[in-house]
Amino acid sequence: MAHWFHRNPLKATAPVSFNFYGVAGSPTANKICNDLRTTRARLLEMFTDVTCNAEIMKSATDAYFSLLQCLLVSLDGTTQDNKMRYIQNFKWTDTLQGNTPSPFLLCTQLSAQQDAVFELVSMSFNVALWYTKFASRLAGKENVSDDEAKDVHRSLKVAAGIFKSLKEVHIPRLITPAEKGRDLDPRVIDAYIIQSQAEAQEVTIARAIELKHNASIVAALASETANFYQKADHTLNTLEPECSSKWRKYLQLKFYFYMAYAYCYHGQTLLGNDKCGEAIRSLQEAEKAYSRAEELCKEYRHTKGPGTTAKPSEQVFFLKLGGFVKNTLEKCQRENGFIYFHKVPAEPPQLEMKASYGLAEPAPYELPPPNEQCTPEVYATFDLTRGAKNDKAKPKEEEVKPMKEPDLKPQKDTGCTVS
Repeated sequence: MAHWFHRNPLKATAPVSFNFYGVAGSPTANKICNDLRTTRARLLEMFTDVTCNAEIMKSATDAYFSLLQCLLVSLDGTTQDNKMRYIQNFKWTDTLQGNTPSPFLLCTQLSAQQDAVFELVSMSFNVALWYTKFASRLAGKENVSDDEAKDVHRSLKVAAGIFKSLKEVHIPRLITPAEKGRDLDPRVIDAYIIQSQAEAQEVTIARAIELKHNASIVAALASETANFYQKADHTLNTLEPECSSKWRKYLQLKFYFYMAYAYCYHGQTLLGNDKCGEAIRSLQEAEKAYSRAEELCKEYRHTKGPGTTAKPSEQVFFLKLGGFVKNTLEKCQRENGFIYFHKVPAEPPQLEMKASYGLAEPAPYELPPPNEQCTPEVYATFDLTRGAKNDKAKPKEEEVKPMKEPDLKPQKDTGCTVS
């Protein structure tokens, strides 16, 4: 389904030469520097290459990160930081500011740190974001195969796993703490983790509906997914509105959409258990939630902010639910008029159910081991005392240029079915 998911822009970064001006004191040390430059450039190219798939991305990521480990891992047998960790400055934009630095908005300052851990975290963040965009691109195909649906599901779990690893392992290593309201803020990271999990569960819901699984399973999974979206929205409620309003509108509309699904399928379960009055009330709540989702779709479209604009209200998957809720409610009302004669409760039924199946957990994420060139002997040939003599020879640093992301072309929407 093209444009079903909201996507914030990729982070943009300044070019890095890894020219250490005499510090690299051996041919192998110089080769490591050259390889760092070329593998970084290739990885950045892959982010915007529409032919890139998960296998190519992993290969490009491992190639760069294995070399970056030469600036991160202690190679001299001590527990001290790698002496090369702080030699290079890295500049990155934030996803909530758009991908072009601007002095006019509160949330658009550039982030820069002279720390290889900052580079690792920022690049990994982009890799995770790429996996969410790759999943969105696959889901937008006209006919999504079973294998492609699995790739969508897997990619979103990989993204969640990377974001989770950044939060728990790598961001705490930064000497300069994460700035509030920026990408590395725990609130922002949490929102990305939860959204990725929720979107992975959407694939499961679509599959369960298509294969006509028990209504109670769909209701429970939809309820859990709605709660994920609400939780992600709440993690962002203290950020600057200029940076987060559009993203939050998306999370809110998805919350109400899946609440509508939960109440609709819960109503079917209640009807199957001869609780027609409660079923009607559940369907009425589904109708109300769906109407609110429609309103939020309009608000989302008119809210300014970074990122691609999703168009859920134009998708067959969205439109089908509206008709399904209406028809199921009318069926319950007919049955109640002919058979049950139950009183319709004033309060909606509680959705206090936990899904037993289909919950998406973040996929474990580990960095590749250091490149085979990164040996203690080569490490010893890097001499930091020689760098200061060549400061005047350093060229002017290049500015951060926008990351030119390809346009997603809408294809015929098939309603998110898996063939």
